[in-house]
Amino acid sequence: MPETAGGTLIDTDAVDYLIIAIYFVVVLGIGWLASRRVSDSVDFFLSGRALPAWVTGLAFISANLGAVEIMGMSANGAEFGMPTVHYFWVGAIPAMLFLGLVMMPFYYGSKVRSVPEFMKRRFGTGAHLVNALSFAIAQLLIAGINLYLLGSIVHALLGWPLWVALIVAAAIVLSYITLGGLKAAIYNEVLQFFVIVAALAPLTLLGLHRVGGWDGLTDKITDAADANPDQVAAASDQLNSWPGDALTGFDSSLLSVIGIVFGLGFVLSFGYWTTNFVEVQRAMASDSISSARKTPIIGAFPKMFVPFITILPGMIAAVLVTEIADVKAGESVAGGASGEGVAFNDALLYLMRDVLPNGLLGLAITGLLAAFMAGMAANVSAFNTVVSYDLVQEYVVKDRPDDYYLRLGRWATVAATVIAIFTAGLASNYSNIMNYLQTLFGFFNAPLFATFILGMFWKRMTPTAGWVGLVSGTLSAVLVALLSEDAFGSASLGVLPLSGQGASFVAASTAFVVDIVLSVVVSLVTAPKPHEQLVGLVYSETPRADLVDPDEAGYPWYRRTVPLASVALVMVVVLNIIF
Repeated sequence: MPETAGGTLIDTDAVDYLIIAIYFVVVLGIGWLASRRVSDSVDFFLSGRALPAWVTGLAFISANLGAVEIMGMSANGAEFGMPTVHYFWVGAIPAMLFLGLVMMPFYYGSKVRSVPEFMKRRFGTGAHLVNALSFAIAQLLIAGINLYLLGSIVHALLGWPLWVALIVAAAIVLSYITLGGLKAAIYNEVLQFFVIVAALAPLTLLGLHRVGGWDGLTDKITDAADANPDQVAAASDQLNSWPGDALTGFDSSLLSVIGIVFGLGFVLSFGYWTTNFVEVQRAMASDSISSARKTPIIGAFPKMFVPFITILPGMIAAVLVTEIADVKAGESVAGGASGEGVAFNDALLYLMRDVLPNGLLGLAITGLLAAFMAGMAANVSAFNTVVSYDLVQEYVVKDRPDDYYLRLGRWATVAATVIAIFTAGLASNYSNIMNYLQTLFGFFNAPLFATFILGMFWKRMTPTAGWVGLVSGTLSAVLVALLSEDAFGSASLGVLPLSGQGASFVAASTAFVVDIVLSVVVSLVTAPKPHEQLVGLVYSETPRADLVDPDEAGYPWYRRTVPLASVALVMVVVLNIIF
C-alpha cells in the first residue's frame, strides 16, 4: 500500500486527532498538578518517598515500556520471531526479582538519592565519578533513541520534517518533567501503561484475525522462510524461542544458548535491571522498604506478558505488511517513518496502517506517543538527579541551599532534552534500534553490575578496585564492539566474526569478566575500607533486621515480597517451557 496523500504514512482523521489532543491535555495537567506539590529537591527528584507499591510498580514497568521496548521489540519480532521473548523471560524477570529480593533493601535502607551515590559510599569518589559520568552520557544517548522514534511518529502522522517533529516532541516531554519532576513522570507513567496496553492489545488481536490466528501466522512464516531461504531465518528458528540462533547470529546452537543465558540473561539483564537508576529511582520513591522491594516484583507480572503486544505484532507485520515482508526478504523499500527507507523499526506503524480503523488508529498512535514520552521522561528525570546531586553538588558547586539544586535540576532537564535532539541522529543510523541499545548496555551496565555485585558480596573489594574495574570493563566492551562487524556501523573493523545483538552479548560478557578479574587482582594489592564503614553496603556486614520491613510479616501472602516473587518465578518458568 503506498503512503497516503501529503507524504504521511498513516491516514488519520478528526477523531484520531481528538483522542491525541485529549491525551496531551491530561499529560500536561498531571505535570501542572504535580508541580503544586514540589516544595524541595526530594519532592522533585524522589517524589518525597511517599508513593505506594502499586503506583511505583506500574511506573517501574512503564518507564521501561518506552519507544525502544515497543518499536525495538516489534522490530526484533519482525526480524527474528519468537527468540525475542528472551529479552523478557530470560533477560528481565529473573533480574527484576533479584533486585526486589536482594538489592532494593540496600538502596532504600541507605537513603541514597541515586545509584552513583551508593557507589560513592561503597567505593569512594573515584568509582562515584566514573559511574555518574558514564550514567549521564548513557541517559543522553538513550533519551535520543526515544526522541528519535517519537519524532518519527510525528513525522509519519503529520508529514513534518523529522527535525521539526523532534523539537515538538521534545518540548512536550520537557514541559511536564520541568513542572512536576519525578512525581509528574511517575503518575504519567501509570497513565501511560494503561494507554499503551489499550492501544496495542486491539492491534495484536486484529492482526492475528487478519492472518488466520496462530496457525495462519505459523503457516505464513513458514511459507516466507521457504521462499527466501538465503535471506530469512528458518521457520523453526522463528517459531521457537530456543536455541535462538536467529537472534544471536551464532552458527552453533550451544554458543547461542550460552550467549542468551550468560550474555543476555545474566550480564546484560542483571546489569540493567539491578543498577540502572532509571528503574531503581521508581522504587526509591516508594513509601517503605516493603514497597520498595515489591516495586520490581509487581512490575514483573505485566512485564512477562508484554511480548504478546510487542513481539507478536512484529511477527504479524512481517507476513501481513508488504513493505516489511519485502525488507525481510532483503529488498530496499522507499518510505518508512524516517523517510529514508522502510526498516524493521517501522513494523508496528505499517501494521497499524493496514489493520486499524480510525478511532482505534488514534488510540494506537496515542499509545505509541505515551510509550515514547514515558521512556524519554524516565531518562531525563534520572539524568537531572545524577547531574544535580552526583556531579554538580559533589564536585562543582557545594553547600548551596536546597532551592539552588532544585532550580539546577530543572535546568538540567532542559539541557538533557536539547542534547537528546542531537543524539537522536545517532539512532537514525540503525535499521533495528535494539542493536544500538544493547551495544550501549554492554558499555555502561555490564561493568557496573560486575563492580556492584562483587562489592556487595565481597567485603575485601577496595575503593581502587571499584573505579579500575568500571573503566577497564567499559573499555573492553568498546574494544570488542569496535572489532566486530557492525556494532559501530561503518566504523567497525570487522576483525571478529560477530554481528547484530550477538556482538553486544559478547561485548557485555567481556566487560563483566574483565571487570571481575581486574577488581579481584587490584583488591588483593590495595587496602580495603574498615568493616564498620561497610554496614548497609555489604551483605555480610549488614544486620538482617535492616533489610526487611518488620510489619510485612503480618501482611497476607499476596502483599509479602517473597511469596509474590515465588509466584512470578514459577510463571516465567512455565512460559519458557511452553514457548
